[in-house]
Amino acid sequence: MFSAALTPEAAGLPSDLDGVLRMAAQSLFEHLAEASQGMMLLDRAHRIVWISDGYKRFLPALGFAAEAEFVGRRVEEVVPGTLLADVIDTGRPILVDLLTNRAGTFVVSRLPLHDDAGQVIGALGLVLAAHSESSLQPLMQKFSHLQHQLNDARRELSEGRRPKYTIGSFVGSSAAALEVKRQARRVAPTDSTVLLLGETGTGKEVLAHAIHSASPRAHKPLVSLNIAAIPDTLLEAELFGVAAGAFTGADRRGREGKFAIADGGTLFLDEIGDMPLALQSKLLRVLQEQEVEPLGSNQVRRVDVRVIAATSRDLPALVARGEFRADLYYRLAVVPIRVAPLRERREDFEALVEVLGEDIARRSGMPTRTVSAEALELLVAQPWPGNIRELRNVLEQASLMSDALQLEASHFLGLVPGAARAVAGAEGLQPKPSMAPPAEATPGVRPLPEQIAELERRAIAQALLQTRGNKAAAAKLLQISRAALYEKLALYGL
Repeated sequence: MFSAALTPEAAGLPSDLDGVLRMAAQSLFEHLAEASQGMMLLDRAHRIVWISDGYKRFLPALGFAAEAEFVGRRVEEVVPGTLLADVIDTGRPILVDLLTNRAGTFVVSRLPLHDDAGQVIGALGLVLAAHSESSLQPLMQKFSHLQHQLNDARRELSEGRRPKYTIGSFVGSSAAALEVKRQARRVAPTDSTVLLLGETGTGKEVLAHAIHSASPRAHKPLVSLNIAAIPDTLLEAELFGVAAGAFTGADRRGREGKFAIADGGTLFLDEIGDMPLALQSKLLRVLQEQEVEPLGSNQVRRVDVRVIAATSRDLPALVARGEFRADLYYRLAVVPIRVAPLRERREDFEALVEVLGEDIARRSGMPTRTVSAEALELLVAQPWPGNIRELRNVLEQASLMSDALQLEASHFLGLVPGAARAVAGAEGLQPKPSMAPPAEATPGVRPLPEQIAELERRAIAQALLQTRGNKAAAAKLLQISRAALYEKLALYGL
């Protein structure tokens, strides 16, 4: 036992208290330097001002060849996962923690350094254990294993929330398709709310994925919710979440809603026109305030979510009948994009049929089917009330019911109206008048670009005539890409 009357002199220590503290601090620092695997000192601005000899062996794994490249840099820039900057900013120590980065998994300690006035002037970071023979190694291995499991789970979840389509996935080179893609590219880099309008099966979900994939939020989740598919009684919980124990039978841990899951990313609300009137005011508040309040909770949570909504219904008509809030409609329709029905995109049929055929073959394991010019003309003539979804259904049925590698008009008997007439008159089919070669140029010297354009137009028309309107075959005959052919068809009005 030490006596309370024992003086520093009696203990063999300097007589002044400051000297005692300095000696203790120096001794403690030396012991820490010996016991630890590595140390670093930081200043108030988070810059590394010194590292111990032991710490230098971690530099190659962190990507640095020499101490001079490391010292002087901000610690958060060179040591992934470190919390030393937080220790300086808060003044609170972190006595024991596990740190994992490219150099390995370590037991670390982080201590703030104060001046005489108590102000934080920097921090001391220590690597307490790094060797496999350390007694803490089992704990480190368990932590590392759990960390890998967590990373795998996050990666799987992230992959499930990634956009499946890009703007290039929206097939078509018609004026209507090109306008939709132009609008999508313009709005994608912004955070503006987008309202996709169009009949069912026109590709609104593809476009929503495409806008998200082209946005700065592409690395964050894309969460989709079909309003029409969720019962009204469950929709509020799906959107905004449920607090723990909010009602009998509720999960004791609570449940996150789609807005919380999509935080930082994009929420796609399909069939927004079917949202119950009672929930529309709450959705409007979330859009305006970027705050959600889970069901049964008094706590408000901030979220950062970009909303893309879609509907096949006439929202202005619903507003006029009082079935949809006008203020919510105006908040959603910041950037309205109309997706044209298939009957307004006749020029896109060949490309759509080819892409859909390839996808059907990939999913079913069947060989890829081509479509004859007569069959394609038959398909183009249909009204397609179900749009691309209906077209895909017809192509899949025809592919499943035939072993032929090329689908003829006869393969669509019973699937589309007019197929019987097309089969009966197949021998007499003639090219469309629009495919006839242009008239000979009038004599006289004209600008060279004009003559080249006319030559191109005539060559394309002749190729289409020779291939009976098959654009893929015409592109091969002209030795140009199909995309280039579509551009020239639009340019010359063929």
